Amino acid sequence: MMKNIIRVSIVLVLLGVVFMQFKPVKKTINTFASALKKPSLINRDSLTIKSRVNIPYGYKRVHYPKGSFQEYLRNYQLKPFGTKIINYDNTAYFWQGGHIGVLEIPVPKNGLQQCADALIRIRSEYLWEQNRQYEIGFNFTSGHYCSWSKYADGYRPKVQGNKVSFHKTASKNNSKANFYKYLNLIYMYSGTLSLYNELPKITDATNLKIGDMLIKGGSPGHIVMICDEVINNKGEKLFLLFQGNTPAQSVHLVKNLENSNISPWYYLENDAIIPVSNYTFGSSKFVRFK
Repeated sequence: MMKNIIRVSIVLVLLGVVFMQFKPVKKTINTFASALKKPSLINRDSLTIKSRVNIPYGYKRVHYPKGSFQEYLRNYQLKPFGTKIINYDNTAYFWQGGHIGVLEIPVPKNGLQQCADALIRIRSEYLWEQNRQYEIGFNFTSGHYCSWSKYADGYRPKVQGNKVSFHKTASKNNSKANFYKYLNLIYMYSGTLSLYNELPKITDATNLKIGDMLIKGGSPGHIVMICDEVINNKGEKLFLLFQGNTPAQSVHLVKNLENSNISPWYYLENDAIIPVSNYTFGSSKFVRFK
């Protein structure tokens, strides 16, 4: 009996020694595994661009004054995380893997609000909310300027090929409903090509800021807008981007599918090849609203 007790005691002691030997190893493995876990850059329960996306380690957000276009974009409202991109005809877009947020912008059923048009709308709505309606105006692809002020006064374009003339054919109407009719007109006759030709170019990507646009002017062309900006102590910047698309669909905050370590943030450089969700800019060019 005594021998059995001694044997059991020896076995328990040996098991204890083995356990103590492996415990530091287990602790080391757990520590290493924790170190490999990258802090999430996405806050799924947040409903603005700024709160949806965290700042990467070593960076801070670039400051802009309250009421600026930059702060307006940064704090734009988002639909709940996981919301699908919906086409103008209420069908789901065929690919849902390239975005981390959908902006709170209605998609008109007429199919006109495509990639450039969505950004024109966002800029115009900002100016409207700031009581700067007199600044709202865009060139047609023909080069003719069409302002909201003239449209509100009753002037309408007569388009014959590349010739455009304006005539007073309607009564004065400054309503918000008439403003959206004006935007539909702009959607019809403007686009990435007109914006590229009309807007100031940014020749040095180090000068980019929120509200600037990465653009390929043409038919087809494409355009995306910078909606947030961070910087580190070396002066290196990262940016968030959103886009509309063709067919007309939900405006959405895009992932960086090329660099998962910083996604959805992007490095942006002049003349670089920059893939953005479902489009690749072969030689990146940038423009800015006046």
